[in-house]
Amino acid sequence: MTIRTFLLLCLFAWTLPAAADKPVAPAEISGATGVSAEKLVDLLASTPQLVMIDSRRQEEFEKGHIEGAVNLLDTDMTQAKLARLVSSSSTPVLFYCNGERCLRSTNAARLALQWGYHKVYWFRGGWKEWGDKNMPVAR
Repeated sequence: MTIRTFLLLCLFAWTLPAAADKPVAPAEISGATGVSAEKLVDLLASTPQLVMIDSRRQEEFEKGHIEGAVNLLDTDMTQAKLARLVSSSSTPVLFYCNGERCLRSTNAARLALQWGYHKVYWFRGGWKEWGDKNMPVAR
C-alpha cells in the first residue's frame, strides 16, 4: 500500500462518522403539511399568497434558491420578523432548508406553529431534492 492510498483511506474513514452523526429531519412535523418538490410546484401554482421561507444561511441563499423565496435564517427568526413577512397567522407559509440532513426548516416551522400560524407547509427534501429533480433555480 502506498502512502497516498493509506492517506486516502484514512481521510475516507474519518469522514464516515461525521456524515453518520449529522441529525436527520423528522419524517413529519405535527401541525405542518409536508410537501415534495412536485407538490410544491402545484402549491405555488394554486396558492399565490404563499410565503416561502428559505431557512438557510444568506451565502447559501445567494448561490441559489427557489424563485419567490425570502431568506430568514432559523436562528434569526423571531415572531416579529416572521410577522413582517407573513401578514397573518392564516397566511400560508412554507419553510425549506438544505434537505433531510438539515434541521433549520424543521426548527422554523415548529416556531411558526408555536406562534399560532396554522397554514404551515414544510418541504423536508428542501434544496437538495429541488436540485436533484432539476427544478428551476433563482440567483
